[in-house]
This record gives sequence, structure tokens and C-alpha cells, in this order.
Amino acid sequence: MPFRIVHEGSSKRYLTGADFDLEGFQIIAGKIWIGEEFGPYLIRASMDGRVEAVFETLADGKPVMSPDHFRVVAPNPGQSAPAMVNLGRSRGYEGLAASKDGRFLYGMLEGPLWDHNSKDWEKQGGQLVLRVLEFSVAEEKWTGRHWKYVLSPGATAIGDFNMIDANTALVIERDNGEGTQDRACSDNKAASNCFHDLAKFKRVVKIEMSEANVNSAVRKIGFIDLMKIRDPKQLARKPLNAGVLTFPFFTIENVDVVDERHIIVGNDNNLPFSSSRDPNRADDNEFVLLEVESLLRAR
Repeated sequence: MPFRIVHEGSSKRYLTGADFDLEGFQIIAGKIWIGEEFGPYLIRASMDGRVEAVFETLADGKPVMSPDHFRVVAPNPGQSAPAMVNLGRSRGYEGLAASKDGRFLYGMLEGPLWDHNSKDWEKQGGQLVLRVLEFSVAEEKWTGRHWKYVLSPGATAIGDFNMIDANTALVIERDNGEGTQDRACSDNKAASNCFHDLAKFKRVVKIEMSEANVNSAVRKIGFIDLMKIRDPKQLARKPLNAGVLTFPFFTIENVDVVDERHIIVGNDNNLPFSSSRDPNRADDNEFVLLEVESLLRAR
């Protein structure tokens, strides 16, 4: 570990959520690779749960550091923030994907990088850009290659990211809203019994990231709208809204391929803080199995 942990003085030195915010993992050749959000860091651990290495993040050959990176020291009063900080707090790796051959890991940042020269977040066409950074598993270093994920209008972050095959992947793209129209606040003001910032943009997006667009924007192939999930057989264990199942959570953070026709999507209920179905009740953890053959086949 490159820094002191909460249980530094203990014999077993168990890690806590105050040391790392673990958001994604891949198992490759008997090792657990973990994408971490605070630093952000890439962590290699053994299968019995021991940290073996912690890799700091590089983009364009420069360190990527949030305000919570262990090298960042708070300035004295009257001093400006450290110039090394170029990523927002809790905007590190929200998705960690792996190439199908296990040679590379792809870490996707949840937030854009800050450009100290332009004094603005990285953008393309006026939209915020999230970096997908490539890490060589064999060489245990960042390759210097990346892809740019351009957020759609209405989206504020991504929730997860996994490869389908060598060149295509699934990404959860979302806004920060939660709740449905049937429980909306009438005056659009916060109240305890209604939703004041409704969920509007919750999608699973299929993208292409290949040799053709290295260091450029990924190609968005298609998407499904998680606010309009058709359920003609009414299999959902949650109430339908206007005849459809909605997935109106503040944080939707799990997507993966099950087979050639199906994907699975899950939420993070931030227990006990997310209340996206009932304003006065903590959310459950929910999983939904979706038949999306046309999306998986789309090219």
C-alpha cells in the first residue's frame, strides 16, 4: 500500500471503504484486478484477498489525481488548490472492462479530466468527455492509448462498462435524477413525499472502440432506454408505470452479457440513501434480465 490506511496499526490491516472505493473488477490469470474511484487507482489482488500492487493512473503520460489521491495535500488558507489535481472527487473508475483475450484492462473514468490551460473540463462538441484508459496486464503499465466517451445531452455520468467482444462494449449512461412521474412534486420543490428531480436519462449503450478510433471518440451503435422497458407478460416484481417497467434509480451500476440474447442490469441502492421508487423508503437492490438480441447484434 502506498499510503497509511484506517487500520494501519492493526496486525491484519483490513481495508475499508475509507481507504478505497472499489467500483469494478476483472479476474485474469488467477488475479483480481480492481478499478478504484477515489485515487483513482488500479489494484491487483490475489484470489485470497490480499493486495499485491497499486497502480496510479496515467493519461497522456501525466498522472490523473482527484482531491482524494494520497499524494494530494490540502493547501494552507489563501493558497490555490494543487495543480496536480485534474479529476473531480469520486470521479475515478466507475467501469473496468477487460479485453476478451485478457491482455488489456480498460478503465473508464466517471468524470472528465480538467485542463489547467483552458481552465475547463475536457469536451467534444460542447459535451463532456470521459476517458477510457488502456492498461497492459503483462507489462503492468498504461499503454498511453485511450478512447473518448462523449456523454449524450442529458447524461451526467456512466455507471458501468463491460466488453461484449474484441471491439464492442456496453455502457450504462445516466443522469442524476431518481423517481417517476406518478410521484413527482407538483411545485418542483424538494419535499419528503415526492420526487423533485425525476429520472429522465437511463440507458444501456452499445459502443465500438477499435483500432480505427484509438485516441478518438467511441462510436455509439445503439441503446435501450431503461425508463421504458417493455414487460408484456408483466413479469416484473415492481409496479409498472404507464404499462412499462422503469429503472428510475440515481445510480445504476451493473451491466453484463448473459448470452447472445440477454443482458443483466442492476442498481446500487446506496443503502440507505437512495429512494427512487418510493420517496420514503430505501431502495432494494434490483436485477432485471432483459432480452435485447437486436442491440447485441447491431453493428
